Amino acid sequence: MDKFKMDLALLERVLVDFLREEAGKVGFKKVVLGLSGGIDSALVAFLAAKAFGPENVLGVMMPYKSSSKESVEHAKLVVEKTGIQSKMVEITPMVEPYFQMNPDMNSLRKGNMMARERMAVLFDNSALCGALVLGTSNKTEILLGYSTQFGDSASAINPIGDLYKTQVWELSRHMGVPDELIDKKPSADLWEGQTDEQDLGYSYRMADDILYRIVDERKTIDEIVEEGYNKEIVSKIMRRIKIMQYKRVMPVIAKVTDRTPGADFKYPRDWGV
Repeated sequence: MDKFKMDLALLERVLVDFLREEAGKVGFKKVVLGLSGGIDSALVAFLAAKAFGPENVLGVMMPYKSSSKESVEHAKLVVEKTGIQSKMVEITPMVEPYFQMNPDMNSLRKGNMMARERMAVLFDNSALCGALVLGTSNKTEILLGYSTQFGDSASAINPIGDLYKTQVWELSRHMGVPDELIDKKPSADLWEGQTDEQDLGYSYRMADDILYRIVDERKTIDEIVEEGYNKEIVSKIMRRIKIMQYKRVMPVIAKVTDRTPGADFKYPRDWGV
């Protein structure tokens, strides 16, 4: 796992500076993020508190009736440790009427609905507070498409999107994120007993090992299998990267003019306001 080792103090400074610079260049001094009680949102909260000061960070807890009490308790623990502002928004009254109208909805559809409702709440609070929405998806989730499009994958800026889950754990421990969040099994908390690794069919650490070889070292499936990795798992991960590409790009626009947004009309984010 040495390939994932980084200078954690330097990484912390880079990400804190990134947040200040990216928010500042578009005129924001405050940020808002969803606090799930998981490690990713906890790390972003710790980074944001350092970047903007805890008084300028709002963490929103958005439990559903089936959410575990532990998730809420861990989210509150992050608030306590960082000193950030917080509020609780129960999403059950928002999504339950739709679930009742569609009694045949499976867990996937319900999970997607809740993820999008939570992001709607965050963007409404961003308008209320004049704050920028921070993303909390890590590199492993983004590459595997383990997110809801326009749900938890939506944000204005994301400080941890280039960190594998393994690196999120390491930086979190370095920054003082409570052990309770680091050591527990990652879960989207969509239903009782649900875990990310159970859904995926392999551990995050194995996924990170394979993703690093595919993405960073540009190795083929055969080359990775020669190193001793299971061919079925490597092939599944490669396929997920490919079929989930649509989640990682802006909506594709049909080109009918000389200068199409996203194709020919491209300017950097900081071209000036």
